[in-house]
Amino acid sequence: MDRIRNARHFAPRLQRWLDGRTQASEQLAAVPAEANLDADLQLDLFGVSQTAAASSAASPSTAAPSAALPSIPSHFPVPAPATVNLLRPPVQLRRPDPSPVMPRNDGEDRRQVLVGSFILEYVLRRSTRTSIGFMVDDEGLRVTAPKRCTLGDIENAIRAKQNWILTKLDDRRQRRAARLEKPPMRWDDGARLPYLGGDITLRMYQAPRNRTEFNPHTNELALGLVPGATELLVKERVKNWYKGQAEGLFAQRLDLYAPRVGVQYASLSISSADSRWGSCTVDRAIRLNWKLMFFSLPLIDYVVAHELAHIHEMNHSARFWAHVGRVYPQYEEAKQLLRRRSQEMPVLFP
Repeated sequence: MDRIRNARHFAPRLQRWLDGRTQASEQLAAVPAEANLDADLQLDLFGVSQTAAASSAASPSTAAPSAALPSIPSHFPVPAPATVNLLRPPVQLRRPDPSPVMPRNDGEDRRQVLVGSFILEYVLRRSTRTSIGFMVDDEGLRVTAPKRCTLGDIENAIRAKQNWILTKLDDRRQRRAARLEKPPMRWDDGARLPYLGGDITLRMYQAPRNRTEFNPHTNELALGLVPGATELLVKERVKNWYKGQAEGLFAQRLDLYAPRVGVQYASLSISSADSRWGSCTVDRAIRLNWKLMFFSLPLIDYVVAHELAHIHEMNHSARFWAHVGRVYPQYEEAKQLLRRRSQEMPVLFP
């Protein structure tokens, strides 16, 4: 009798688990295998070195200011239409708990250096790379240096790159201030979300288990939520949906543009970086930011063509831009438009 009762108790759970496994298998069927990436070998799409920036400034621009961006049709498959009954009133979300304070990564050392007449703070990380690398994000300057480098060598390298570093820090400060001025997103039923250059509507309804469905005919993203769901859960569900869409679309666009650029890429992975739209390693591993799904297809194609061109040239020289220009002549216009659109975008995931 105990075994019968246990079987009746666990049967519904088993069925839900099998349903989840089936859905996950279908979503992952077309996703390329991810490779381990060496972050030290990645190229920042817009955060180029001072030398590369000078080279790119000298490269001829083939873009016509008034020309429309190229638009190559996409046959990207969309999810099946939702068949749910949305409840009214909308689901009341429980406020999320405060985010825990994340500890600093092991091996990182916060230091200061005198640059000109003021003190510059930076985070130093030692690695096995052979050169000193710089990255600027919302947290400030991060320096990655070989273990054999002395602090004197690192500080001299910072001073040598101070114009580039200070320009990037000021740009990040202005962009962060602009984001903070925007009102935060209200995660309510009927909220509007950016998607491929347009908007979709967020719908939330009560359900016995969490589920996510997109209706392409009504442009509605429906979230089934269990009682007690938090705003944090809704954000994570929406973010995961964006990532799933990004995997399929990015793979399609890479496969379309790689033969045109004349290269083969080794792998695709999805990035959540704050300051980079894409990156490419010397091993031909490409990472693309899932937040590109906010923008129109021509802007996504520009980033795809940009990263594929890095397989030819791991820099931003005139030869690199020539590879981009052969398949995407309006690259300069697209680069500026992507910057402007990213600044105009509402703050969804601060």
